[in-house]
Amino acid sequence: MSKIIDVGISLDQKYQITVGQQLPQSFKAYCQAHYNRNKIFVLIDENVNRLHGEKVATMVSGFENTHVIEIPEGESSKSVKQWNNITNKILETGIERSTPILAIGGGVTGDLAGFVAATVLRGVPLIHVPTTLLAMVDSSIGGKTGVNHTTGKNLIGSFYQPDAVFSDIAFLETLEQKEWVTGMAEILKYAAIRNPDLFEVMEELIHQPLTPKKRWSEVVEESARIKIDIVQKDTLEAGTRAYLNFGHTFGHALEKVSGYGEITHGEAVFVGMIAACHFSQELGHPVSDVRFSPFLSLYKKQMAPLTVDTEELLDAMKSDKKVKDNTIRLVLLNDWGSPYLYSCEDHSLLHKSWRYTLDKLNK
Repeated sequence: MSKIIDVGISLDQKYQITVGQQLPQSFKAYCQAHYNRNKIFVLIDENVNRLHGEKVATMVSGFENTHVIEIPEGESSKSVKQWNNITNKILETGIERSTPILAIGGGVTGDLAGFVAATVLRGVPLIHVPTTLLAMVDSSIGGKTGVNHTTGKNLIGSFYQPDAVFSDIAFLETLEQKEWVTGMAEILKYAAIRNPDLFEVMEELIHQPLTPKKRWSEVVEESARIKIDIVQKDTLEAGTRAYLNFGHTFGHALEKVSGYGEITHGEAVFVGMIAACHFSQELGHPVSDVRFSPFLSLYKKQMAPLTVDTEELLDAMKSDKKVKDNTIRLVLLNDWGSPYLYSCEDHSLLHKSWRYTLDKLNK
C-alpha cells in the first residue's frame, strides 16, 4: 500500500512523492516511463549500500549501465571536496543532460547528490530515495541542496527540485536508534508549527521504531504533506517557508560550535526548539517547552558531554546565512501551530534562552 502526494512547484513544474512499503516496482515503472534507460548514476550512502545493495540493484536493473558512487557516512561528506570528487567521476565517466542521478541515503547524501545534479551540465534529472526518517520527512522535500563551509552549515548550494521522491518505509527497518531520534525531531517541529496533534502521536510511537509500520507510514505522509504545503507557497524561502527553520537557527549554531558530526542535525534542532520556545515565552507567548518533555530523555544522553559557551553560540548564530545588519532572524511561536518571524536585535534574550536550555539538558 502506498500513497502518492503531488507537489506543485509552479504551473509547469510538478513531481510526486510516493510513500509506502516495498516500492521498487513503482520506482522501476517510473524510470521506464520517464528516462532513456541507457545509463544511471547511483549516489548512495556507504552503509545503505552495505545493507540494501541487492535491493537497490533490483531497483535500477532496468538500466543498461549503472554507475554506483558510494558516499562516506557523516556530515563531513557534505563538503566542496566531496562534491568535486563525485563531479569528476561523473564527468570522466560521461553523462548527458537526460541521464538521471539517483540519491539513496539520508540527508547528507541527498543534499550532496542534489547539489551534484544541480551543477553537472547545469542540471540533470534527480530522483530521491530517502532511507532515514529525517530524509523522508524533511531533507528530500523542497529542493534545498548544498554543502557546508568552514564558516557555517549549508552556505554553498542551490534550490533544485527532484523529478520524483520514493519514500520506502522498509528502508527504516535497519535504522539505528540515533537516526530515529534525529528524524523524530523534525516531526516534532511539524507538530510545533502546524499540527500539535503530532505531539501525542509521537509520544505513543517513540518506543516503537517501525511498529506498527502503517502508523509510521501515516506519520511520514502527514509530515511530508505539511512541508509540501509550506514549500509550494514559497519555493525560494522568501517568506513563510522560513517557518520550517523553527529551532534551526539555534540548532545550526550548536552544530557548528560542537563540531559538525559530533551531534546529529536532529539532536541539535531538538535543543534549538526548546531554546526557541523559551524565547517565545519570554515575549509573552503561551508555548511552554513542557510539550517536549516526554522526548527529552532521548536527547539528553547525547547532549550531556557537550561543553559549550553561550558567547560562542551567539557568535555562531551571527554567522548564519540569514543574518542581516547584525539582526538575527528567528522563527518563534505565537502559539502552537502559529509560527512567525522575529527580527532579534537585542541579543540578551538569546543568552538567556541558551542558558535556560543548556541548564535543562544538564539536569
